Amino acid sequence: MTGIGAPLLIALYVACELIANITAGRPLDLYGLQAPGGVFIYALTFTLIDLINERLGKTRARQVVAGAFAANALLALYSTFVLWLPAPSFFTHHDAYATVLGATPRIILASLLAYLVSSWIDVEIFAVWKSRIGGRKWVRVLASNTVSTAVDSILFVTVAFAGTLPLLPLITGQYVIKMAVTFISLPLIYAARFISLSDGSSESLPT
Repeated sequence: MTGIGAPLLIALYVACELIANITAGRPLDLYGLQAPGGVFIYALTFTLIDLINERLGKTRARQVVAGAFAANALLALYSTFVLWLPAPSFFTHHDAYATVLGATPRIILASLLAYLVSSWIDVEIFAVWKSRIGGRKWVRVLASNTVSTAVDSILFVTVAFAGTLPLLPLITGQYVIKMAVTFISLPLIYAARFISLSDGSSESLPT
């Protein structure tokens, strides 16, 4: 079985980051839990980076985090640039387009800060747990995600929506939903054994 190639896994991680930022501006209300629209797919990124960390190691995981950071920064800059340029007279949806992408720079700024801090925390906790404690892979995924998603939820919601939306319901809802997605996505960590690497940089795979 050839499995999922590492480049595809990394591309999926970066794509999830970008999609989460674009959809974050639309809040959700799910059975009394409120959260930004990108919460589901963004929560998945924490398990994906753990999977990358598991297979490629901490150094490569940090490089992937840096790459996704650059992609998000480019999205913010280009969105601002496009909205700044004049539109032709036949384009009548500028306001709707600006409503979606106009808030993107602040949301992405919040996301970049929260993402960078929480992702580094996630990578460090996962790596330390793997090297010093060991045990089951799902346990270190759960441990790293429990801390990193809390940090991410607090930082992102505060920076992105302070002064415009109620913060505590969004932070609480986002954290609960992220942890639910974490539990559902735990089996993904065992997909690491099916990732084939051609550069020989893989690490041994503990149980």
